Amino acid sequence: MRTLTYYVATTLDGFIAGRDGGDPSGPDGFFTVTPDYLEHMIAAYPETLPVHARQALGVTAPGTRFDTVLEGRRSYQVGLDAGVTNAYPHLRHLVFSRTLGRGADPSVEIVDGDPVATVRRLKEEDGKGIWLVGGAELAGALYPEIDELILKVNPVTIGAGIPLFGTKAQAGVRRFTLTDSTVLAQGTAFLTYTRNA
Repeated sequence: MRTLTYYVATTLDGFIAGRDGGDPSGPDGFFTVTPDYLEHMIAAYPETLPVHARQALGVTAPGTRFDTVLEGRRSYQVGLDAGVTNAYPHLRHLVFSRTLGRGADPSVEIVDGDPVATVRRLKEEDGKGIWLVGGAELAGALYPEIDELILKVNPVTIGAGIPLFGTKAQAGVRRFTLTDSTVLAQGTAFLTYTRNA
């Protein structure tokens, strides 16, 4: 069975974006993309780099972890606002939205149904892992289905913003075991946690 991995950048205090929901790694963002960060991404998670970064860096590796990416409507809008209709054309790309209607890119699948039911169907299909890129509301809706967390913990705090699982996540304790960790020289920690059975 395939697994659902929430692979996301976060601050030390658990926020994935500021209050405005803008791109935290963009020009006005608070996540700093350092050379060692890029090197690690290219080596370990090349499929998670968006198309413009892959092109600029000459990355062609398909990756070995994920072949599907899930994204919420607001997260997808960040790309649309930057003129990117499909940041991950090298992956099967699903966007969950009840308001978007037809997508701006025919290769992006718009899903207006239940995210949990959709993920359960995806898990039954053959393939590599399923990557939940964000946003927080979708992560909150999929909270019981998340099998693995890969947190890119950035050495910064912002005090307030959008938390990892939004504000409407289903309640319930989920225990995870740290299964891998890499701390980069510039301070970002890649922490992998697998959900306990």
